[in-house]
Amino acid sequence: MQIIEQNGPKRLKRSVTDKMIAGICGGLADYFAIDSTLIRLAFVFAVLFAGTGILAYLIMWIIVPKENY
Repeated sequence: MQIIEQNGPKRLKRSVTDKMIAGICGGLADYFAIDSTLIRLAFVFAVLFAGTGILAYLIMWIIVPKENY
């Protein structure tokens, strides 16, 4: 793992390296410093139980910028 110093606030970005579809879960995992598998499971539960997971994922895919790598 590489430590990068940041100047300013932390920004949510779509991951380029930890992605399966669009990098949303990988980006959220980086932002909250947790495992991306937990975020992916949360999206699966949101789709199965509330049906809002797909809509949230699509909106984030459009709004959240891709990280510069």
